[in-house]
Amino acid sequence: MRTLYLRNVPDAVAAALEEMASAESMSVSALAVRELGAAVAFRRNRGVLDSVPRIEVGLDDIVDTVREGRDR
Repeated sequence: MRTLYLRNVPDAVAAALEEMASAESMSVSALAVRELGAAVAFRRNRGVLDSVPRIEVGLDDIVDTVREGRDR
């Protein structure tokens, strides 16, 4: 594994990381590694999401379909 050192982390970001880490009983380092991993996974999956066709379905259509299923 590699070691990364971050510079110029804004105070607000560092404070938020410390607060999140404390709330989850984790070190800031462990939390940062977890969050960076999640960000990388999200970016990698973005290509998959972009390749899925977009289907516009209105809220009314969804509600109607759910009601039809309940009425059976």
